[in-house]
Amino acid sequence: MIESELVKVYQIVKQYQEGERDFSGVNLNETNLSRIKLSQANLSQASFMVANLTAANLSGCNLIGANLNVARLSNANLSKAILDRATLNVTNLVRADLSEASLIESLLIRGELIQALLSQAKLIQANLNGADLREAKVEQADFTHANLSGANLRAIFGVGTCFRRADLRGANLTKADLPKADFSYAEMRQANLTHVNLSGADLSGANLRWADLRGANLAGANLSEANLSGANLSGANLSNTNLVKASFVHADLTQANLIQSDWVGADLSGATLTGAKLYEVHRFSLKAEDLKCDWIDLSPNGDHSHVVQFNPETLRKFFHQSLPTVQIFIDAPLDFESNLSLMMIYHKLSQVYPVMNRPPSVDVDYRRTTLTFSVEREEHLFPIACMIIFPFADASSTQKNIINLMRRIKEENLGKNRKVQILTAMNQVIIKANDFKALVRETQKNYPSPFFKAATQTLLKNSSQHSLIVHSHINFGKRFDELSTRQMDADLTLNSRQTTLPDFNQVIDFIESFDYLG
Repeated sequence: MIESELVKVYQIVKQYQEGERDFSGVNLNETNLSRIKLSQANLSQASFMVANLTAANLSGCNLIGANLNVARLSNANLSKAILDRATLNVTNLVRADLSEASLIESLLIRGELIQALLSQAKLIQANLNGADLREAKVEQADFTHANLSGANLRAIFGVGTCFRRADLRGANLTKADLPKADFSYAEMRQANLTHVNLSGADLSGANLRWADLRGANLAGANLSEANLSGANLSGANLSNTNLVKASFVHADLTQANLIQSDWVGADLSGATLTGAKLYEVHRFSLKAEDLKCDWIDLSPNGDHSHVVQFNPETLRKFFHQSLPTVQIFIDAPLDFESNLSLMMIYHKLSQVYPVMNRPPSVDVDYRRTTLTFSVEREEHLFPIACMIIFPFADASSTQKNIINLMRRIKEENLGKNRKVQILTAMNQVIIKANDFKALVRETQKNYPSPFFKAATQTLLKNSSQHSLIVHSHINFGKRFDELSTRQMDADLTLNSRQTTLPDFNQVIDFIESFDYLG
């Protein structure tokens, strides 16, 4: 350091020690300021180009708009410093402490932040293109709208980091540990995320097209509407993950763990799923054309204890399922009072029978009402039908039909697991039938309505869209003006005593077209 620079530094240090804090606009380019202490000083618009600030204490400093290009700040203390719109291109910040610092709109192009402390730092709209943040601590740091394209984020770590709408194109996040991070709507095309930990993270709407996610931990993450087209997810952990409406077009999910994930409405066109773990994964409303899959693992623990092989036909059937439904058609339009009574009854039933976990869709025209209940598992079709018919005069005859079918199914040579599942589910309703009936009667006592005496038809539809009518009143579909009220009541009484079972071969065909792996 030449003499004039020494004098300048000496004067600044002396003024600082005497209580002066305003050094805004100072020019200390190429100066050796290693270990200098200027905490809480105003250094806004100051210039430190190529300066040596190694281990300097600049905590709490105002460095807004400062020029620190190519400066050396390794091991420097910049905690709580304000570096908004500062330029730190190619700056050495290795192991620097930037915790709680503000770097909003700052320039850190090709900056060196290896092992830097960035906890709770604000890097909103900062430009870190090509920066090196290997092993940086980024807990609760905010990189919203930041440019991290081509950045090296290998093994960075911290909980709750925000990368919302950040640009991470081509970034390297290998082995990054970022649980509960927010990457919603981030641009992550061709990013390297191998063996990353993003458990519980929010990647909704993120663009992960052609990203490398081999061995990534995404358990419990939200990837709804994310674009993973062409991404490599082989061996990734996607258990309990929200994949609703995500795009996996031509993605590689070989041996990925998807246990209990939700991908309703996802696009799997051209994807590879061989060896994927799919225990308790619904396959409703999927786009699965040209899917490549030789076998899957349906064991609860993903231990290959239940492996299913596919041929082209069984593969098509497995991935083209629809949500099973139970429908009641009522030969009367629903009025407001009856609607109130009906919904109160269904609400109370759902509280004591959790399988009935969603209200029906209701379609009303000038002479008929249709109630449609979605069912998550096909073995619950028959018991749900028994439950939802309770409010109607047709309940007894409908339930009698179903119970008689169960008795015949018990004697039939069906697959053991399938039979056990159906009968077990049905027994849960039968053993509490009287309690359910009393609950319905108590509610209807306060809301009497002729709507519930109308003729009904109950139809089940399984995941293969095969239908089965389990009961249809003898007057169903006839016009009301053709019958006297007295005759209708008589027919209801007769029908409750003399029920007609559906053709049993049709029943067996219906059950055998359940998910064929049942």
